[in-house]
Parts: sequence; structure tokens; C-alpha cells
Amino acid sequence: MKTIGVLTSGGDSPGMNACIRAITRTAIKNNLKVVGIMRGYQGLIDGEFVELTARFVGNILQLGGTVLKTSRSAEFKTKAGFEKALENIKKAKIDVLFVIGGDGSFNGALSLAKAGVKVIAIPASIDNDLKYTDYTIGFDTAVNTIVSLVNNIRDTSMAHERITVVEVMGAYCGDIALNAGVASGADYILVPEVKFEPKKLYEKLMINNKNGKLCNIIVANENVMSSEKLAKEITKNTGLEVRFANVGHIQRGGSPTANDRIRATMFGIHAVSEMMQGKYNFAVGVRAEKVMSVPIERAFDKYREFDKSLYDMIMEISY
Repeated sequence: MKTIGVLTSGGDSPGMNACIRAITRTAIKNNLKVVGIMRGYQGLIDGEFVELTARFVGNILQLGGTVLKTSRSAEFKTKAGFEKALENIKKAKIDVLFVIGGDGSFNGALSLAKAGVKVIAIPASIDNDLKYTDYTIGFDTAVNTIVSLVNNIRDTSMAHERITVVEVMGAYCGDIALNAGVASGADYILVPEVKFEPKKLYEKLMINNKNGKLCNIIVANENVMSSEKLAKEITKNTGLEVRFANVGHIQRGGSPTANDRIRATMFGIHAVSEMMQGKYNFAVGVRAEKVMSVPIERAFDKYREFDKSLYDMIMEISY
């Protein structure tokens, strides 16, 4: 084995650079050449390769986003695009390809594995929606970003004595909404895993209002209902003043937290160490605080098990 390739794909997440750094430095320490593929699977098709050195990754640990850039490649899903990617892997003499990304990126890695490419997948997604692992790179930073924003929103909501609906990402996984809602003291949390019953929300807000609690924060997952629509529905059914805030892509960016940097570094080192023992076609993850790996085929239970007990406890004390 002489050369490994590294790419980041799909939505960016804070900590990707820390993982790139760990993979590169561990590989170089083992006398391997490291090739960075720019712009994910599209770069694999277009042959956008750059050699990664210890100096190249020397000042990226603290940066959000990804120095290798990223994209969502429709061409990679075509026969012609896929075959071009395979051809370029062979031309670059890449022995093992490291894929850093979420479930869509993992699907691409699995397709390559089935075509004979040796792959290693590392979970990086702010959604934290890969079931085989307790944690994905970027999740902690996204939650902390949202908590900070909700703190600011609460200040103005209290000043005006009104309700604010904060819409967050997460796709069909409620982990971001739940964790950010708990940490920011939200009065109501909407997640895909729990059926939304509008009447219960309206009743709670009216009771709070009657009891003198005029400022209420609602954290809502993007796939339950849009913040704008929910704000209008609340006003329509209660007569209360409501504002909405869609956090949007702000929650994707920013310098990764210490936790994300540490996890990303551990994942990268573990991945290369396993590879040096002759292992490949696996996905790195963490269970009960222990870094581990599973065959890549087992990484595709789409959504993580939701912590309903935490949700229920928080809803009980939110009044």
C-alpha cells in the first residue's frame, strides 16, 4: 500500500478539517502518500486531485467547513460518471479511499466498495442521523451554535413579551432540535419522532400566557413544520404575538467545538490505524464513548433511535 485518497462530500460540518488533518498526518507517519480529492465525488469524476502534506494540514484544525471543499454530485449517480470516477481512482493509484460525510456520502462509498474500491467511511453530519454511531462529526458544534442564537433570541423575546419559533436543521432526525431545545431551555420542542399535536401546543401557550409567562421559545425541526407557517398558525389559533427565526446554514458553519475536534481526530487516527492492519470497507463510529468500526453495509439504518425519555422529561418541566 502506497497511496490513500481523502474526500469530503455532502453537507459540510465543523470538524471535517480536523479529521482530514488526523488522517493525513497519521498516514504520512506510516510512509503513505495522501491525495486530497477536491469537491467530493464530483472532484473524483473531474480528476481534481492535490497532494496533502503535513504542512498543508498544519493550520486547519480550528477551521469550519472543509479545505477540500464539498458538493452533491448528480453525475456520480450516473453510469458514465461513476465509471469516470473509477477510472480516475485507478489513474491516481489510490489504494484506499477515505470518505468523510453523511448517509448520502456513505451510499457513494458503498457503491465504490461493491465496484472493487477499498473504502473507509467516517461520519460527519450536523444531523447526527446515522444509527450505528452515537455521534457524528459536527453535531456538537451545530447544537452549541443554535443554543447561542436562541440565547440572543430570548433576550428580544423577553423584551417584547412574545413567542418565537426557531426552526433548526436535522432532516428527519430530531437530535438537533431536542439537544438544542434542552440546552437553551425551550418551552416546546417539535421533532419528527413525536407526532405534533397543535392543540396541545396552543393550550400550553394559552396557559402560560394566563399565568404571566409571556415569552415562550419553540424549537422546531425543519421537517415538522416551517417556522413561518407555525408562527402564523399559533397567532391564528391563540391571538398571541409570534415571531419566527429560521437558523438556516448559520448552524453549519463556525469553528468546531473542542468535542468535535477531539472526536474528528480520534476517528481519523482510528481509521488509518485499522487500515494499516489490513482492514477496509468499514465505517468508523463511537459507542459508549469507545471508538469502533463496523462493516460499511451495517451503517445504513437511516435514522438514530430517538431519546424519547429525555424529550418527555423536558416537556414536563417546560412551563
